[in-house]
Amino acid sequence: MKIDSKITDATLLKLIGARLARLRLSMNLTQEQLATQAGLGVRTVQRLELGMAATQLSGFLRICRVLGLIEHFEALIPEPAPSPLAQMKLRGKERKRATALKVAEPAGKWQWADKT
Repeated sequence: MKIDSKITDATLLKLIGARLARLRLSMNLTQEQLATQAGLGVRTVQRLELGMAATQLSGFLRICRVLGLIEHFEALIPEPAPSPLAQMKLRGKERKRATALKVAEPAGKWQWADKT
């Protein structure tokens, strides 16, 4: 959905939240990782992604609407485009979770090679 000045504040908040969630997933970040890097609580990230923002953000949107800035949100938070390879892998399925990075652990206790 394209962002324009005709959509309601509630719809705009949900649209921005969904785009932020898709962008976070495309960067392979969990909500917890994003919250830590942004200096926020996980619940704050969850609420933003669900479009349940605080009154201050709603006020911000109203000011932007009055100033004619809502159309600029399209450039600020663009619709993330999946790569061609990701499109082939997903084949219409939308990504729902980020995968945690796996840290390689040593197979066993390290020791010098046997002397022969």
